[in-house]
Amino acid sequence: MLGTAGVVVTYSFNLFEGNFLLGREGREFLEQPRWVKAGIVVAALIFLFNVSMTVLKGKKSAITNILLLGLWGLALLFLFAFYNPGNLALDKQYWWFVVHLWVEGVWELIMASILAYLMLKLTGVDREVVEKWLYVIVATALFSGILGTGHHYYWIGTPGYWQWLGSVFSSLEVIPFFAMMAFAFVMVWKGRRDHPNKAALLWSLGCATLAFFGAGVWGFLHTLHGVNFYTHGTQITAAHGHLAFYGAYVCVNLAIITYAMPVLLGRDPYNQVLNMASFWLMSSGMVFMTVTLTFAGALQTHLQRVNGEAFMGVQDQLWIFFVMRFGAGAAVVIGALLFIYSILVPRREVIARGSSMPAE
Repeated sequence: MLGTAGVVVTYSFNLFEGNFLLGREGREFLEQPRWVKAGIVVAALIFLFNVSMTVLKGKKSAITNILLLGLWGLALLFLFAFYNPGNLALDKQYWWFVVHLWVEGVWELIMASILAYLMLKLTGVDREVVEKWLYVIVATALFSGILGTGHHYYWIGTPGYWQWLGSVFSSLEVIPFFAMMAFAFVMVWKGRRDHPNKAALLWSLGCATLAFFGAGVWGFLHTLHGVNFYTHGTQITAAHGHLAFYGAYVCVNLAIITYAMPVLLGRDPYNQVLNMASFWLMSSGMVFMTVTLTFAGALQTHLQRVNGEAFMGVQDQLWIFFVMRFGAGAAVVIGALLFIYSILVPRREVIARGSSMPAE
C-alpha cells in the first residue's frame, strides 16, 4: 500500500525529478522509483518464502515444483528492472528480459501448473497423466519462449541475426499454448468425475482456448520479421495483447478464484449461473474487441505504413473501430462486476447439484 501510494504521488506530481532513488525512471512498465522496486523485491521475497516453506512441508509434486520454479523465476527476472543503461538499444534489450520473459517464459509455467491443478481436481484424471502433459507444456514453453525474445529485437539496433532467431523461435511459441488447450479438453474428455463446480471448469477451458488464440494465433499473425516490419506498433499489436492478456492472465486467475472461493466462504454450492454468464459476457466482449482492433490494425498498416499517411490522420479515420472497442470494453466491465457479485453475494445454487462427487 505504501509503495502504491508513493508511485501514484510521484507520477501525479512528478516529484523528485532526476533523483536516483526517489524519482521515476520513465521506462514503460518499469517506471517505478527505485525505492518502490526495492519494496517490490522485499514483498516478493516474503511471499515466496511463505509459499516455498508451505510447499516443502506438504506433499511435493510436479505441479508444485513447476509452480515454485515459475514464481521464483518471476522474482529473479524482475531484478533486471534495476539495470537502466544509458544506451537506448541496450536498455530495451534488458527491458525485454523482464517484460517478455515474464509473459512468454515463467508465467507460462505458473499458468500451466494452475491449470494442471484445476484439471486434476475438476476431472479426476490420474495425476501421472496430468504431469506428463505438464512436462511437455513446460519444455516447449521454455524452448520457444527464451529465444523467442528475439521478436522484440527486430528494430531496436541489435544484430540482424535476431530477425531470423526471433522469427523461428517465436513461431514455435504457438506450440505450448496449443498443447495447453489440447490438454484441458483431453482431460475433460477422459475425466471420471462429475464435479459440481461447472463454472470453474468453464473458466479453465476458456483460459486455455483464449490464451491459445490470443497469445498463440494472434501472436503468430505478426511475429515474422517480414510482416512485423509493417505491423509493428499498430492496432494489430493491441489486438494480440488484449486477447493474450485476458486468456493467459485474467481467465486463469478467475478460474482458480471460482474454484476456491465457494469453499473458503462456506458457500458451496453457490450460484453458478451468474458466474458463467459473466464468463460469456467478458469473453464475448474481449473477442469482439480483438476482432475490431485487428481490422483497425490492418487498415492502419495499409494507410500508414504502405501509403505513408500521417499517424494522427490515420487515427482519425479509425474512429468507428474505437467506438466499437469502447462498446466491447463496456461489456467486459459489466461482466467483471457480475463476476464479483456472483462470487461474493449468492448463497444458494439454482442449478441441480451433481450427486456423484462432493465438491473439494
